[in-house]
Amino acid sequence: MISGPLPWLVLSVVVVALLWLDLHFFARGREPSFREGLIWSVGWLVLSLLVAVGFALAGDSEDAVTYTTVYLIERSLSLDNLFVFILLFGFFGVAEEYRARVLFYGIAAALVLRGFAILAGVALIETFHFVIYLLGATLLFLSYRILRGVEENVDPDKNIVVRGVRRVFPVSSDFHGPKMFVREDGRRYATPLLVCLAAVVAADIAFAVDSIPAAFAITRDSFIIWMANVFALLGMRALFVLVEGLIKRFRYLNQTVAIVLAVVAVKLLIEDLYKVGPAASLAIVAVVFGVGIIASVIADRRDPEATEHQADRLPG
Repeated sequence: MISGPLPWLVLSVVVVALLWLDLHFFARGREPSFREGLIWSVGWLVLSLLVAVGFALAGDSEDAVTYTTVYLIERSLSLDNLFVFILLFGFFGVAEEYRARVLFYGIAAALVLRGFAILAGVALIETFHFVIYLLGATLLFLSYRILRGVEENVDPDKNIVVRGVRRVFPVSSDFHGPKMFVREDGRRYATPLLVCLAAVVAADIAFAVDSIPAAFAITRDSFIIWMANVFALLGMRALFVLVEGLIKRFRYLNQTVAIVLAVVAVKLLIEDLYKVGPAASLAIVAVVFGVGIIASVIADRRDPEATEHQADRLPG
């Protein structure tokens, strides 16, 4: 288990540097192309997996497997996050060229909030062991909820964070480019872009309720959990460009993510009776996703109306 403040400090510096790189070089001020999103997504994936290689070269093969497992779980759960973000951007009418900017600030806020949540969660579990059973039950419920679909869970007008922004700041009726605030008639107004950002951050907080407990099912090492979250979230802007195409081709995306959550929930609930090792956990997650992808491809090939079904899976 990694301990001490130095690793956290080093990772924080790396995060700031990578966020700067992403903000300044990935489709700055314009709508990114699908090819550009694909190249950056592959790049972030390679960089993320190189972290596991670094653990292995340092002689921590178990940490390498643990990190990879948590990373894959967090990355898979981020797909549902992005699907909800698509719905939010459509609800608020955010132009394509400004969506990456909103995502950037949403990711930065999520990294900070998740860091605190992970530290608090580990401390809570170590103090009150029964909490793991509550987390396991929560994951099972969330698995069921994902199977029911995400649209029913998205209503920005009922979101407490969004309502809070509207109570603190008057909101202008129009967008003003990439600006979050604008001054009109000597008065400061929040733009709809800021309200959308608040909704994105609130949605990520809600999703952290399932992603962080899922990570606790694999390890209690707060540093590894946060590192996996860091690299799962850093590439979300590029991955966002690919999500619509992915949803078209991955018919059983929700079912696959729900099964992964159910698996880690069971692992959490039985760990006092039988502890599943990190290698076995990684293998199970990989098999579930492999089966989900293959089943999706086969179903779309056999379905004569596959194209119509694919279109129905996109938010409209």
